Amino acid sequence: MENTKDLTENSSRSERKRRDSFGMFDGYDSCSEDTSSSSSSEESEEEVAPLPSNLPIIKNNGQVYTYPDGKSGMATCEMCGMVGVRDAFYSKTKRFCSVSCSRSYSSNSKKASILARLQVTGKPPTKKAKVLQKQPLVAKLAAYAQYQATLQNQAKTKAAVSIEGFSWGNYINSNSFIAAPVTCFKHAPMGTCWGDISENVRVEVPNTDCSLPTKVFWIAGIIKLAGYNALLRYEGFENDSGLDFWCNICGSDIHPVGWCAASGKPLVPPRTIQHKYTNWKAFLVKRLTGAKTLPPDFSQKVSESMQYPFKPCMRVEVVDKRHLCRTRVAVVESVIGGRLRLVYEDSEDRTDDFWCHMHSPLIHHIGWSRSIGHRFKRSDITKKQDGHFDTPPHLFAKVKEVDQSGEWFKEGMKLEAIDPLNLSTICVATIRKVLADGFLMIGIDGSEAADGSDWFCYHATSPSIFPVGFCEINMIELTPPRGYTKLPFKWFDYLRETGSIAAPVKLFNKDVPNHGFRVGMKLEAVDLMEPRLICVATVTRIIHRLLRIHFDGWEEEYDQWVDCESPDLYPVGWCQLTGYQLQPPASQSSRESQSGSSKQKKKAKSQQYKGHKKMTTLQLKDELLDGEDYNFLQGASDQESNGSANFYIKQEP
Repeated sequence: MENTKDLTENSSRSERKRRDSFGMFDGYDSCSEDTSSSSSSEESEEEVAPLPSNLPIIKNNGQVYTYPDGKSGMATCEMCGMVGVRDAFYSKTKRFCSVSCSRSYSSNSKKASILARLQVTGKPPTKKAKVLQKQPLVAKLAAYAQYQATLQNQAKTKAAVSIEGFSWGNYINSNSFIAAPVTCFKHAPMGTCWGDISENVRVEVPNTDCSLPTKVFWIAGIIKLAGYNALLRYEGFENDSGLDFWCNICGSDIHPVGWCAASGKPLVPPRTIQHKYTNWKAFLVKRLTGAKTLPPDFSQKVSESMQYPFKPCMRVEVVDKRHLCRTRVAVVESVIGGRLRLVYEDSEDRTDDFWCHMHSPLIHHIGWSRSIGHRFKRSDITKKQDGHFDTPPHLFAKVKEVDQSGEWFKEGMKLEAIDPLNLSTICVATIRKVLADGFLMIGIDGSEAADGSDWFCYHATSPSIFPVGFCEINMIELTPPRGYTKLPFKWFDYLRETGSIAAPVKLFNKDVPNHGFRVGMKLEAVDLMEPRLICVATVTRIIHRLLRIHFDGWEEEYDQWVDCESPDLYPVGWCQLTGYQLQPPASQSSRESQSGSSKQKKKAKSQQYKGHKKMTTLQLKDELLDGEDYNFLQGASDQESNGSANFYIKQEP
């Protein structure tokens, strides 16, 4: 009979061990009224009397505590000495605040306890603290009742102050928008290792519906994804969206299920639903069985994906924004989320800068211009400044190798190209010079400077150049040469009149990756006419791999054609994740408050960044012919894809 009893006890103990071995149940003990775990010591402790109903909140060490069940009392950790709500403590006996303290107490050494307190507080417990811990619970509550009222009054005062700011969550919820998934942005953090993170994935997050002495957590499920941002709902709320909240899934406070148990952090149900279930552990086991959560190494992957090889003081060659036909030497001033603030090396006051992504086709290694025959502005600085060094060539975006020995682009050939001075248009263009390694110098017909100072460089595989007839077959308005009167424009007539030939269709990049973008998707996009600014934007049209990007709140004339793999597009939440400032949509009131002219509004916006003016193609060309300086910012990425889909071009005979 005794053997049978031993077997039963061993079986029960084995069952508890098996259940706890899942790695996530240990942390649930603090949430359940009927728990099976016990501390490392089997000694019993005196139960704390129930709290008076009129004192549901107490304060200790400047914090406001709220009881999960409204009737349990306070407890003091016998290891580290922390005072907290009893139900938030670990194990059945509630003698320790966490798993680590319970295990550390196994030696039952007074010396170990004192050392632990030193680690927590940085100094030995004071006499006042010891006396405070010995006070009866009701006395503590009474002593801190006034402090509680003060905190509540302060909270009300702070809440009354409205803080104006843009919230992606509110913007998406109020308009039922859909955001482009993170997997659309291979250059962004987690873009290539996002995995199957989707709706219904469970995570452990801070419990904000609680006022315990330390940060506590609870399980939440993803209701909706918008880029990096997720709309979460605490487990137990079922269809109640009252406490739903948005957060960045890559944030430091988001963890996979099981993290609390492994880290010794308490899981405490929100007080709004704390009486909904009597056994929270059983509830969670039922809800989480078969559910998905984040990978265990998710936070590590996020950290690794946000490590950037470009560092301050690195030297690069970058397009001269005032003479787009040439490059200049610039130095990396700062790196934010892979975006570089470059300062031209010969800038005396270090304000002559240029923003781009580290994978932008506009930057190259030192010596690139000479190697391909591109024009280059020599710096007045004869030697590198102290601390500056050339960026290793392997860090730059690679372009696809091409064979120029056979049929290839030739000077004078016609094509269609995105105008880098007006990214909302695709124009009639001409190849003006063929460089090495597949690079081409291109000019916009009808508005070129006599000295070629407005030619711009695209690679032969660039998604920003197209064969003759591309716009017609895809129903895109083609911008004819300036001054051309035979409208509507017909390529066949124009080629015959100019004695030109069209660049062969087979020489263009026809790869179309499965990018995943859809019309109407929201994202964060660089205003390439103001590359310091990243704005709330929408995909309004998709032509194979070409995206039409609209900046929310602004007129369509400011839209930009951008490649689907452009490093100037980012998921919703990228700015929050990296600490970059996001430009909110222009509101109707702000538009009407100005003079009513959209150009004046855009000019006012542009003047935030070095007074650069954004204008139509004709305006820019007029100023160009008058000899004034202008800014050049290329529109799309030259990054390659491995897609197999092709687009086909119709050419007239």
